[in-house]
Amino acid sequence: MSDHSSFDSVKRGAGALLSGALSALIIVIGMLAVMWVVEGVDFFLGGTLDREFGIVGLDPDGLIGIVFAPFLHVGFGHLMANSLPLLILGFLAGMRDLRKFLWASVLIILIGGLGTWLTSPRVYTVGASGLIFGYFGYILARGLFDRRLLDLVIAAGVGFAYWGILAGLLPNQEGISWQGHLFGLIGGVVAAWVLRRKRELPAY
Repeated sequence: MSDHSSFDSVKRGAGALLSGALSALIIVIGMLAVMWVVEGVDFFLGGTLDREFGIVGLDPDGLIGIVFAPFLHVGFGHLMANSLPLLILGFLAGMRDLRKFLWASVLIILIGGLGTWLTSPRVYTVGASGLIFGYFGYILARGLFDRRLLDLVIAAGVGFAYWGILAGLLPNQEGISWQGHLFGLIGGVVAAWVLRRKRELPAY
């Protein structure tokens, strides 16, 4: 009876993980599809969407870009460079808990966008790289805060495979918003802390 019960529990857990992974993959692919469609429209509009809906630092009119900038890119080459890491890191960030992934995405976009707006005076910023750095930070911090074996394994793998992106935090790189990268990363760590697994306090 005990062995059968344990098997059922493992089976349910595996089923839930697979279901969550599939849902996360669909959502991230959907996000990418929106980005590609938007970039196609913007191409025919001559970059109007970038100018109208990008983040413009310290400009009140540029605050709208906090929400829309992650879905805009400076050309198809920019979007292509962001697509694969967004797909991989977004999937790994979302496969464990879809609800937390969605909230993490919101926090990363808001914190990353607001930080960029505050520290990039009169500069247009667009692109999903802040979201990529946010998912990177979220995955690493989630492993540390939640201390689940699978999360730790994923965090170690992501840290090993993507440690090189941290070079994007260095300032004064032409055409690169290090502010967006930095505050996206911070947003991911904050999201992991806010959404961490709650542990019961010992009853003293």
